[in-house]
Order: sequence, then structure tokens, then C-alpha cells
Amino acid sequence: MSAQLHLQRCTHADQASGNPSPCRVSTGGDMAIPRVLPKTLLAFKSGVAMTAAYAGRALLVVALLAACGGGQSGGPAVEPSPTPMPTPTPTPTPTPTPTPTPTPTPTPTPTPDLAAGCSLTRGTAAVPTVVATHPRVLLNHASTKACLQQMLGAGVASAARFKNLVDDQLAGARAYGFEPWYAALMYQISGDARYASYAVQQTDALVAAEELLISANQRATVAGDSYLEVGAVIGNLAIVYDWCYDRLTAEQRARWLAYANQTVWNVWNPSQARWGNTLYPWSGWSVDNPANNYYYSFLRATMLLGLASSGENPQAAGWIDKFRNDKIGQQLLPTFTRDLVGGGSREGTGYGTAMKNLWQLYDWWERSTGERIATLTPHTLASLPHMLHSIVPTLDRLAPTGDHARDSSAALFDYHREYLLGLITLFPQERLAGAAKALLGASSVPRMEHGFEFWVDYLYQPPAVPVTAVGELSTAYWGEGTGQWMTRSSWQTDATYANFICGPYSESHAHRDQGSFVIHRGSWLAYDGNVASHSGIEQDEFMHNLVRLVHDGSTVTQVEGAPRCNMRALADTEHYSYGVAQVTPIYNGKPQVAKVEREFLFIKPATFVVFDRVEVSPGTSRIWTLNLPGEPTLEGERIGYANGSNRLDVLRLAPVGLSSTWVAGSRVETVHSVGTQSLFLHVLGTNGSVGAATRADASGQTGALITLADGRSATVRFSNTGTGATLELRAPNGSLQFDAALPSTVIAPPLFRN
Repeated sequence: MSAQLHLQRCTHADQASGNPSPCRVSTGGDMAIPRVLPKTLLAFKSGVAMTAAYAGRALLVVALLAACGGGQSGGPAVEPSPTPMPTPTPTPTPTPTPTPTPTPTPTPTPTPDLAAGCSLTRGTAAVPTVVATHPRVLLNHASTKACLQQMLGAGVASAARFKNLVDDQLAGARAYGFEPWYAALMYQISGDARYASYAVQQTDALVAAEELLISANQRATVAGDSYLEVGAVIGNLAIVYDWCYDRLTAEQRARWLAYANQTVWNVWNPSQARWGNTLYPWSGWSVDNPANNYYYSFLRATMLLGLASSGENPQAAGWIDKFRNDKIGQQLLPTFTRDLVGGGSREGTGYGTAMKNLWQLYDWWERSTGERIATLTPHTLASLPHMLHSIVPTLDRLAPTGDHARDSSAALFDYHREYLLGLITLFPQERLAGAAKALLGASSVPRMEHGFEFWVDYLYQPPAVPVTAVGELSTAYWGEGTGQWMTRSSWQTDATYANFICGPYSESHAHRDQGSFVIHRGSWLAYDGNVASHSGIEQDEFMHNLVRLVHDGSTVTQVEGAPRCNMRALADTEHYSYGVAQVTPIYNGKPQVAKVEREFLFIKPATFVVFDRVEVSPGTSRIWTLNLPGEPTLEGERIGYANGSNRLDVLRLAPVGLSSTWVAGSRVETVHSVGTQSLFLHVLGTNGSVGAATRADASGQTGALITLADGRSATVRFSNTGTGATLELRAPNGSLQFDAALPSTVIAPPLFRN
């Protein structure tokens, strides 16, 4: 399997220092490797002028990163042969020529409230149109460019911060993650040729370094780690080519396009990939998988190269067709509409954040061509509430689903802000956009913290949107395509929150976590053990709060690509949230597993009841697992854990007579090895919400009578053999609040409470 290096930066300390080396990234398995960008790319991204002296050393790290092969392989596509690479020659100083006047696109006058960002009418064209003159990418959209110029002239904070970043870079600073196109944007906005000269110089140095390798029949640096960085490298080249076209010589234009054409051709033709006169086939990892973060990098390179060089590059029309029809139209749209109902990513809340790059492509394509593709699949808009509900009530972190290689703690970061800002920009008229804007303003990331994201606050500064309080959102959300059932007691910062997982396991960055849950109240009370790992890519069952199966000393593992976990029933009301997960299919028919089911009941506002039915083959142990941020107290059937002023109390009502142990400084394990069936019943209270809990069985049912600290009482009973439960909930005065069987079908909650 190819190394799964995601285009995410390092820890906060590393970003501040500009040191990329200590960071660790996923390789798609249970290991991690240091993230070290090839020197040519690292210099390119930090703005260091490159020389041929170290260009040849760039392949050392690339060879390490690309050492693993495999993944999905796409067959060769029928495309024009790439233009031969010209022999590198010294780059002459370009002669400035007058900047062409862009063809104006009829759009409304920008809003006078510049601090509110650029409010734009979205595209309505039935057919995309690429303009004949430069700029062709984004800034041919006249009102976008005018608004950005006005924001800069008015000294709007986001514009000033971005300009200062670029000015400092030109003055000799080495900002981490700086990309030359930032300077090209300032050239377009200000007309100052210094910015163009810098952008051209840096990009040309990158191309020249790559040409030296190619002329020696070596693999270009951009091919490292299965072409992951192609979106950044070729995307930058295309933007600078377009926005600084008048500052490029004819020779530079030809060289840049030859290099870019070869690179993008290699991406889509993995078995025929070539550098110089040498074949360099590669795995083709995810060239046909729209659910994978690599795919968005490939799309970025293809779209931007096609748009920027349209009419000047014989292959440009092919790249546009490849992007819009082959990949978006025939692959991405049907896949997302079929598989990602409810939005989000099957790669989780870490690598899934890469969809922010897809939102940018949707937006830039629309502003460049007039065609709106964001609404061609409901996935785009649905991803907005999916992300909002993934954020815990304290608004400083996310439910830690899947690999989190950059930061295992899943803290809210600039990338999550970019993800939401991109969707707000695409859907400014939506009520959801107002809720997202309000949440970001109250979150731990009210503005970008790192320079490499300053462009986002400038370009996507939240526009005027419907005023929507976050509390108007429903308190639960079902992401059917990802299998995420997110529920909370309210949108207050002290609310109780849980995420319960039952869905597909189909991506390498997903975990073996079907049927697991996490609980947050003020802080994590029960979480994925991956949060405390060094790598952030620990995918094993013992890292997650589920019933682990062990046969002959080995874990019976969940299977990637198996039939999905089936959320058989689901509902959210003012009194409770409830989900029934049939986990059995995810074991793909393994003989040790006859039944694994979990029912997850949240009695609002602070109490949970978890019931597990497990049937296995002889000799298979059932281990009820609970990962905690710190060591608990264990007393008989009770588990107690305090995290600062917040507390989790767990009472096991069935089976009785078992002992729980604290394992590896990270989790509680309760082992049941008798017979072949287990019925686990646990009551979990947060911050003292449970006064007492006792068994309250009925015929064919295992149940609990729970006395709540607020004076209410709850009696809940679960079927021992089938699925389903009943709930009786009484007020402090004994009057009934609810008394019925819990739903047996999926009833997804509405987006808003009213």
C-alpha cells in the first residue's frame, strides 16, 4: 500500500518554528514515518530560492516515502501524448509587458460592508466558459477581484494580515508553508510587479530543479509519495502562470507547461508514467477513488492547469474534460450521491478535512467558468451540518474519528475553519451558513492562526449570511454515509455530547471502530485511545470503546471492505437519543462471530445506557472496553473517572461477578469468557447524573431502574434475543414523561429544532 501522506502540516510548535522534520504521518497501516518534504518542495513551499546544487538530492526522501507500493490501480486513460520536455536553459530576466485587461463578468456590485467579506451571486451558467484572456482562474470574476481590492484598500484585517505576510516574505522572511501564488495574488490585487517577480522566480526555480532530474532520466520530485503533492506543486505553477502571465517569457511558459503536462499525464496514466526517456510506473493509488484525500490533489492539478493554459496548451482542453466530465461528472458525483448521504468523509474527521480542498475547487471552478458544480450532489451542503455536529460543545475539538496523523488530539484547527468557510462561501444564503459563522466566531479558532492559511480569511472572510444562532440547530445529526450518530444535550458549552459509530469501513484511514462511542462533557470522559497515541493512526479495536473479541489470544478483527455496520434504528427526541447498531456484518462472516449488536441510549441531559448482545464460537472471549484519558477507580461493578471538574461513573449491571482491570495505562477491560453468549448492560452517568441503578428485568428482557439525580426515574429494558427496547421515564412527581417501545426504524432528525 502506498504511503498515505496527507497534505496537512505539523504540530503547532513545529509550525511556529518552521521545522517540518519531527511530524509524523500515516502510512495507511499501523505505523508512522517522519514527515520530511523533499528539499525542492520544502524550499518551494517556504520560498527559499533553489539552486541546482541540491536539486539532485531531492529524491532521497521521496524514495523513502514512495517505497511502499499498492493501492487501487486505475487503467491507462486515452489522452494525448505529453509534450516532450525541452532541454533546460538559463532563465533570462523577463521583460515586463502591459497587463491585459481581464474580460469582465457581469456580477453585482460588491457589498459596501467590506468587513463582512465578499458577498457574491453564485454562478448559474448551464455550460462552463473559459475566458480567452488572463487571468482565467478566479480573478476573471470581476466582483471577486474588485471586492478583494476594496478590502485591501480599506485595511480590512484579513486583507492586511495577508499582505503583511507576503511583504515579509519578499523582505526575506521564511514563513512556513508559504506558496508563491500568494505573491501572485498580491500582484493581481495591487499591480505591484515585485510580487509577480517573486512568484515567477520561485516557481521557475522549482521547474528548473525538476528539469535537471528529468534530463538525467530520474524521477521528478513531484512524483514522491504517489504524487500526493501534485495539487500544491502544479496548482501553484498554474496559478502563477495565469496571474503572472505577462511577466513570463515565452521560453518559461513553454518549459512550465511541458513539465506540468508530463506530471498530470503521469498521474492519470500510472502504468505508463515516464520521466525523460525512462518509464516510472506507479501504483495509481486512488486515481479512481473520489472518497480519498489524494484524489482532490489530483483534481486540483488537473483543473488549474486546464483553466490557466486554455488556448495556449494543446492538452488544456483534455485536462478540463478530464476534470469536469471524467472525474467530477462520471466518478465523484455519482459516488458521493450514492455513498456519502448526510455529508462528511469516510476517512474520518482527520483526513476527511481534506475535503476543504474540494470545496475550493468547486468555488474556483464556478467563479472561473460560471458553472455551479457544488450543488450537483447533496453531499456538499450536507457536509456543513456534518462538520458542525462533529465539533464538541466546548468548540475546541472534534470527535476523533479515523486517523489523526497531524494532531492525535483532534483539536479544532485552521483546516477545520477553512472547511467551514469554504462551505459558507458556497452557500451564503443557507440558514446553516449563519449557524456555521456563529459557531466559528465562538470557537477556539475565530481567525486563522497560521500564515499559510491567511489567504483563506482574506478570500473567504464570512460574507453577510442569515443570522442564525447555533442553538437553532437540532441537537443530533445522522451521517448515514459515514455512520456517525452525533448527539448532545444542547449547544451550550457545558452540554453532554456523544458520537456513536455504525456504518461503512471502506477507507484505509478509517478505524476498526464500528459500534464504538465517545462521551464528552466539559472534557473527554470516554474517548478513542488514539487521542493519546503519538502517531494518531492507531486503528486497533482495543483503542475504541466496543466489545472486543479474542480467539486463541488474537483479536478477531473488523474487516475493511466488509458489508457495513447496519444502524437498524435511530431516533432523537426531547427526552432521549437512541441508536441500534448491528455490528455483525463488519466481521465479514468470520466463524468466531455469530452476533455483535449494541443499543446506545442517551437519556437527556446527562446519562447513557449501553446494552450489548454478543454470540461467538466456543473459545472466544468478549472484552467490554472503555478508553479513558486517565486512571479510574475500580470497585467491583463500578468504574469512576474524574477529569478536572467533570466525572464519569459507570455501573455494570450485567453480567455480574466479573472483574474489571486497568490495562496499559489507557483502558478498562472487562472480560467475559464463560459460554458463548454475553449480555452486557452498563449505565453511565456524567457529573453525578445517576443516583442509583438496579436490575429491572422482565420476561425475555434485561433491564435497569435508574434513579436520576434530578429526581426523575427511568426504567429501560432490552430484548435478550432480538433488538429493541422499552423506556419509561417519570418526572420527579411520578408523572409519566414517556412510556413506550423505542423506535425500531431509522428516523433521522431535522436540521433545525424549529
